Amino acid sequence: MRVILLGPQRRPTVDAVARSLSLDGPVATITAGWQEREPDDAELSALLGGRTANLSLYRRWLDVQDSDPQYAAAERALAGTLADLQDLYLLRLDYALQAVYAVQRRSPGELRTEALGEAVAAVRELDAAHLRRVDGVRGEFFRRLQPHARPVIAGHRAAVQGILGEASALVIAGGHVGVLTEVLHLFNVAAAVGLWAGRSPVIAWSAGAMALADRIVLFGDRSPQGPGHPEVYGSGLSVLRDVVLLPHARARMLLDDTPRMAVFARRFAPARCVLLDSGSRIELNGDSASDGHSSGDSSGHGGWPPGVRVIGEDGRVTSLEAA
Repeated sequence: MRVILLGPQRRPTVDAVARSLSLDGPVATITAGWQEREPDDAELSALLGGRTANLSLYRRWLDVQDSDPQYAAAERALAGTLADLQDLYLLRLDYALQAVYAVQRRSPGELRTEALGEAVAAVRELDAAHLRRVDGVRGEFFRRLQPHARPVIAGHRAAVQGILGEASALVIAGGHVGVLTEVLHLFNVAAAVGLWAGRSPVIAWSAGAMALADRIVLFGDRSPQGPGHPEVYGSGLSVLRDVVLLPHARARMLLDDTPRMAVFARRFAPARCVLLDSGSRIELNGDSASDGHSSGDSSGHGGWPPGVRVIGEDGRVTSLEAA
């Protein structure tokens, strides 16, 4: 599978990427993260040469809400349960990370090193347990509601697969990562892409890139209320594995705070913490896109090419070098 990850598109680069690929057919687009602005894709379409077919996943979701009241009610209940889970997780996470930072501030020594490792391990287990709970609740919801057997959802899934079947590429824009991930799962885009993407590239940025990973991590160190704790939100499409994607990293993270960044990197290891700032273009091919590793890869970085900027476990931002 060929995946191309881009930096934010305030100064678009997707047009140059599309031209470099010499695409010979229509380009499927996903702008569901824009929510009500989903149809406002004229600029994106122009950048892609005018040959686009928007999958309209947000509109399709609204149609499901209107056409299947039972499913809509169950989905609202699910949203409430997930919100409660997130609140409880964040409450526990605050105490756990405060303990990490308190230990980290102690004078260096063998006891401090051991205690810090144990404190970070406690946060890692909290993250993992929360993700298991979220996935469990979602899995039970899908088993009970069986979207594939509900006519309106099945019809939209078939239409999405039909559009993808004619496309020469798939472009996933940013926006609200929660909404985007929700509709990607509902309309089974991961399965459709898995069947289709062996011959065609997937191009994504911002929330669209985050949604491709196996684990979505929300972060924001520069909010008006002060730095917030990075939090595990849920599972993405798992097109990319063992990676935490960080769009707008320079603007949204305290990258110069190396102790804080060290905790971030150690917390999510062995996943690679990859920065996606303006001008970024990261191209992954074959197994490096599907499972995060490639036995035949020559880069020496588990499928990630040289030049990719990452946060190391020492808290410093470095660029991967050629092997």
